[in-house]
Amino acid sequence: MRPVLLLLLLFSLELFSQAEQPNYERFVSVFAERFNSGDYDGIYELYDAGMKNAFTKIETRNFFENNINRLTGEIKSMQFYTLRQGAHVYRVVFDKSVADLTISLSSESKISGLLISKPKPLGIPLLERNTTIMSLPFNGEWFVYWGGVTETQNYHLNEVTQQYAYDILKVKDGASHDGDPMNNESYFAFGEEIIAPCAARVITVIDGVPDNIPGETNPQELTGNTIVLQTDRDEFVLMAHLMKGSIIVEEGQDISKGEILAKCGNSGNSTEAHLHLSLQNAADMEDSIGAKLYFDRIEVNGEIRLDYLPVKEDFISNSN
Repeated sequence: MRPVLLLLLLFSLELFSQAEQPNYERFVSVFAERFNSGDYDGIYELYDAGMKNAFTKIETRNFFENNINRLTGEIKSMQFYTLRQGAHVYRVVFDKSVADLTISLSSESKISGLLISKPKPLGIPLLERNTTIMSLPFNGEWFVYWGGVTETQNYHLNEVTQQYAYDILKVKDGASHDGDPMNNESYFAFGEEIIAPCAARVITVIDGVPDNIPGETNPQELTGNTIVLQTDRDEFVLMAHLMKGSIIVEEGQDISKGEILAKCGNSGNSTEAHLHLSLQNAADMEDSIGAKLYFDRIEVNGEIRLDYLPVKEDFISNSN
């Protein structure tokens, strides 16, 4: 995996309301003006005392000039869209890329914390949601552990590459396993068939990653055994943490809706058997921006829902 480029400074944890604060709105316009004019010393002067003690003027100048502006170009727009532990998060569109800027201000409106996520290329069209009709990529009833459009519902929103992704597993009587919790075979999702949610082409297959002992992870192989599908509308569906040796499709293969692809596993950065499912605007997750994945007609908590985006704690299944 390529390293994620970010600047993580000091964050305060004071809480704000769920709307952009006026002092932040004024501040980001000043920040953008100084960034675009190359006034990185001026950005340093926006730091509070704690930030200045942690990072020198030279370090700040080198970071913004060599690690950010060189890759991104100038800021074209900054749009507030959420809060994260009290800090304001902005989607920043640069000349050559897009990134998230997370910023925290002190009571004196000085920067007390700043994080810039890895810039994403702008050459790929942004994707808001799928237009391809999708069904769920499994049979039977499954449980949405993470899913939705808020951070409370879905921790994936913390990373733009995976925003709106799902973690889905199987639950019976309030538990995801029965038997020895150290055995993958004890987990209801382990070994379940994963099927194609739509007609598509297989463009990425990763196999051979061992399934973890439950409770352990493999962050070096983040998605583990993986399949990425490309629809005819250039939407990319990623299915991760599959069982080692279970993938029965090949790159370049055209597949039909409902066709068996693999089995659910516990490989990669996973603590127990589950399916990580996401929609993205590029084949490579590291170069993509996540999008919302809706399903055409599914059963949700016993009721039929149309064009539905599942959320945390939903029980979901395909509607026959």
